[in-house]
Amino acid sequence: MGNILVLEDEESVRRGIAFTLEKNGYTVFKAGTVREAEKIFSANEVDLVICDITLPDGSGLDFVRYVRSISGVHIICLTALDSEMDYVMGYEQGADDYMTKPFSLSVLVLKVEAFFRKKSSDNNITVSGDLSFNRQEMKLERNGKLIPLTKTECRLLMMFLDNPRHILSKNQILDRIFDSEGDFVDENTIAVNIRRLREKIEPDIKKPEYIKNVRGLGYIWDKDCRM
Repeated sequence: MGNILVLEDEESVRRGIAFTLEKNGYTVFKAGTVREAEKIFSANEVDLVICDITLPDGSGLDFVRYVRSISGVHIICLTALDSEMDYVMGYEQGADDYMTKPFSLSVLVLKVEAFFRKKSSDNNITVSGDLSFNRQEMKLERNGKLIPLTKTECRLLMMFLDNPRHILSKNQILDRIFDSEGDFVDENTIAVNIRRLREKIEPDIKKPEYIKNVRGLGYIWDKDCRM
């Protein structure tokens, strides 16, 4: 049904959320620290994040900022704080929704179910320039003509499409795309795969329109995207 990462340092709360969601058919990854959550997020496909704010190794907002820098997944924050400023800071970092502790597990499940219903009904096709990418079928087309991609190229393309006009550092790409495969890779691997993707999507490889280098910082998808 969907993969959910629960970042909550209170074991009883974490266990209760996980048990309830798993009972409703979801796959749940559990973490008690920001560091642990970052490792899990980098190594797995996650559709939704449930994130506590106060954690033993930092603020949950740090993790929200990290996730939002590389992914557009839905984020629900849990907090014992209940002030307007707390909500504003959370939304500014990229949170999509909030629940104040103590909260109802039934209400949390309803929020999760509402998100996945919307996700399943959303258009799975992303259009950018003259490219059209079907996320469900993992197919890329230009003007109706199929462009074959490898699994790694698909993952790389989706990361760019999820973050148009945003610079992605080499470390972000390494963590999100390549480390999840469990293989050792270096920065040269990124350059090789981006070159291969460019060769397939760029009208003129010498003057790239989609994936551009930002000297000393990383790469950017230099086109708007729409669903």
